[in-house]
Amino acid sequence: MPGTPAPSPTATTDQGRAPGSPLPEVRRRQPDRTRPAEAGAGAEAPRRAGVALVASLLGFTVITIDVSAVNIALPSIRESLDGGMAGLQWVVDAYTLMFAALMLSAGAIADRAGARRAYAWGVALFTLASLGCALAPGIGVLVAARVAQGGAAAVVMPASLALIRQAHEDSRERARAIALWTVGGSVAMAAGPVLGGLLTESAGWRAVFLLNLPVGAVILGLLTRVPRSPRRPAALDGFGQLTAVLALAGLAVAVIEGGHLGWTSLPVLGAGALAVVSGFVFRVVESRHRQPMIPPALLRERRVAVPLAVGFAVNAAFYGGIFLLGLYYQQLRGMSATAAGLMFVPMSAVVTATNLVSPRLAERFGRRSVIVLGQLVFTAAMLVMLPLAGDTPVWLVLILLLPLSMGGAVAVPALTALLIDAVPAERAGTASGLLNSLRQLGGALAVALFGSLLAGSGGGFSLPGMRLGLLAVAALLLVTAGMSRMLLTRGLSHAGAERRPLQALPAVVEEARPLPLPLCGHELARVRADLSDLPRTGSTAAHTAE
Repeated sequence: MPGTPAPSPTATTDQGRAPGSPLPEVRRRQPDRTRPAEAGAGAEAPRRAGVALVASLLGFTVITIDVSAVNIALPSIRESLDGGMAGLQWVVDAYTLMFAALMLSAGAIADRAGARRAYAWGVALFTLASLGCALAPGIGVLVAARVAQGGAAAVVMPASLALIRQAHEDSRERARAIALWTVGGSVAMAAGPVLGGLLTESAGWRAVFLLNLPVGAVILGLLTRVPRSPRRPAALDGFGQLTAVLALAGLAVAVIEGGHLGWTSLPVLGAGALAVVSGFVFRVVESRHRQPMIPPALLRERRVAVPLAVGFAVNAAFYGGIFLLGLYYQQLRGMSATAAGLMFVPMSAVVTATNLVSPRLAERFGRRSVIVLGQLVFTAAMLVMLPLAGDTPVWLVLILLLPLSMGGAVAVPALTALLIDAVPAERAGTASGLLNSLRQLGGALAVALFGSLLAGSGGGFSLPGMRLGLLAVAALLLVTAGMSRMLLTRGLSHAGAERRPLQALPAVVEEARPLPLPLCGHELARVRADLSDLPRTGSTAAHTAE
């Protein structure tokens, strides 16, 4: 009843006690000593999540900066170590090829070891390899250290996403954390060429690698405040991974050295034979393995095979163009390293802006149309670069590079989303890892091709070689664009873009950064599942209701 006092919770009264009965024992509530600790633990969780996000973001940033900064430092490395054009190709491709090869199983390594431990191992190895690069007395040691860097980066990438997932249990918070992680990569890619140019010009090319040391130390310090990660069972095909590395290495040696030693020279023929044999063994091993890295049935699906081919061609165009432009600015035009780095800033800004528009274009016109459009824009980029010469006005160069900035940014989010939606949820990680591996392989082979063609007499920059390489990549893009047009049905791709936009969100997030760096997909399957739980709002809900 209102106004009736509640009984005291701290003592028992004698109301209603029988006469002569003993007084009841008075029980007083003991202070709750667990509540402050629980409150502290509740406050500690967001702090730990923030620490994990910063650690993940720093790792992704340092890897991204390293890629773009080293491209600007290549001419200085050539002068310092006298490595020739083949040496410069290996400085880039040693990193990229190991990255591509280990991406196939890096996610499984992160799961088996635990995200925090794998991330710490990867960062430590990357930091030590950076020190090896900075202290390299010759081109051979530098290339070997770059191999170690690429292997470490392949482990860091999926582990960084796994850390974010572990630290942010709420799907909304996790989505925001992934968005911040992606934006950080975009900023790092835009800043990489400028920072690389400034460091190379002021302190020498070795400073580009020394920059990684303090960042690596900070990351390892932050990881001491991140809770341990659980280990998960994951299949790891060691022999298949080894044959994949040998096949890619043999292919790279054949392409890089073929332009310098001759295509019929014994080392080149031996490398080609190694690539063929290792590739054949890899196929046999995968067909007999109970849990293969690349299930054969996956490649028979056209919505998987076509994006893989397009990803290879798109990265060949982009990475080949970046490699070409870095040498063009400095060797042919005589720009300083800083000025050459600044030339990439408008290009990075256009890529970032186009990435934001691409998903909307896919929803409006269908993924197939957007994928084809992106490749045609890239083809135009290769063709409009043909007239470039040493006296081309700088403003005209920047205008001619606009298609190169837009082609991949238009196509890659749509093709990645199409690929992820085409496979079962449990295969999303495998498909994403395979796509990123082939994209990195396309970039590595493009660098090998352009490097072989750009080497003119006396070590100069060959304009005819540049134009031949551009025409070759343009032809490849036309072939893959035709495949996309004929093998992808409009209705299927358009429905995928409209009916399953949230499932494609991780793939779009993955690509929202200027240079298409790899994001290993073993963890992507879980991130995709988490983000698919978000409520559908706005245009997404409208599309779902149709």
